[in-house]
Amino acid sequence: MTVAWISDFPLEWLDVLPEKLRSLPRRHPATWMLTLLSEFEKERGLQLHVIIVRHRLEKSVSFERRGVQFHVLKAPPWARVGTVFWLDTILIRKECRRIRPDVVHAWGSEKGAGLIASRLGYPYVFTIQGLIGWLQQRVPLPLYPRFTEKLERISLRRASVVTTEASFAIQYLKEHYPCLQTRQIEHAPNRIFFDVNRQAARAKNESGSPCRFCSVGELSFLKGTDLLFEALERLREEVPFKFTLICGPNPGYVESLRRKYSDRLWERVEFRHRVPQEEVARELEQATLFLFPTRADTSPNAVKEAVVAGVPVIASDVGAIPEYVRPGENGFLFPPGDIDSFVVAIRKALQHPEFRRGQVNDAALARSREYLSPERMARGFLEAYKVVRGAER
Repeated sequence: MTVAWISDFPLEWLDVLPEKLRSLPRRHPATWMLTLLSEFEKERGLQLHVIIVRHRLEKSVSFERRGVQFHVLKAPPWARVGTVFWLDTILIRKECRRIRPDVVHAWGSEKGAGLIASRLGYPYVFTIQGLIGWLQQRVPLPLYPRFTEKLERISLRRASVVTTEASFAIQYLKEHYPCLQTRQIEHAPNRIFFDVNRQAARAKNESGSPCRFCSVGELSFLKGTDLLFEALERLREEVPFKFTLICGPNPGYVESLRRKYSDRLWERVEFRHRVPQEEVARELEQATLFLFPTRADTSPNAVKEAVVAGVPVIASDVGAIPEYVRPGENGFLFPPGDIDSFVVAIRKALQHPEFRRGQVNDAALARSREYLSPERMARGFLEAYKVVRGAER
């Protein structure tokens, strides 16, 4: 079976790239795609093509890596959005005529993939990476996400088979798009998070060393960065801790926070930008608690990574997070946006017999690792491809 992915695939994070592509700036790592790619490389009966559109190229480039064909197409950004991704459609249609895929897999609405797939004339699977319509009901969105929310609505009305990650998202789609055939397929974390060695964290916590808090995510109101620093400021006098925040750079936002909080807090804070997955895993090896006070999120991969690594998670009770974090077993939840409840949840975790040592319930960890396994994700998508392909025959 030949499958063509249409996606904003994070090729900049691949270990091997043609020299012409090595200077591309790193974007969001979209680790679930890299994880699925690794699983699909083992499938002998699958010929995978990954089609990507970028603008910082001299010309379009194709290359092969571990049996997977990559097609990186050049297009100016203004022409992509300005034509409502018709330029992408023309370029990708030309590539698909050469590839002749049995199935097209459109990843998300953020770069128009679902809309493009609906125009190509091939059987396709549309994967929702974030329910933008649901997010818009909960928090103010900037201009471009509001634009992509309209694309999402159009794409969902045109699609027949849609995959999404969590049961909460499945329920939302069934309520708003009752004619859709929906399939729940969890996006798995990288395998390295399943192999994190937590012995060092346990030893440090038992020795009386300062707690190590960790968080991963962009610096923004949506992700609750302000809540994160407010909570740490409130805890500064009562809890010895060190805090690492892995994020994309946003100097203006950081400066606004620096003016608000004490120098004594900033002495305990470390920012790490655009680090590879191996370094994220090393941070989780040392963490006592993982903090994630997002105001709205669908199925955050950062939470899944911490969960399968065995780090207790303190997170907002929103979106699909309650499907991964079970209070008292592998963390605690609090109402989104509620700073007082966030602080209480951290204090509660630091008094918990397991969480204060950076440990979680063993049975809960085993269930999480099975539920979020890469093998399970790969089986789910292969089954979806076969269903779509069979329906067209």
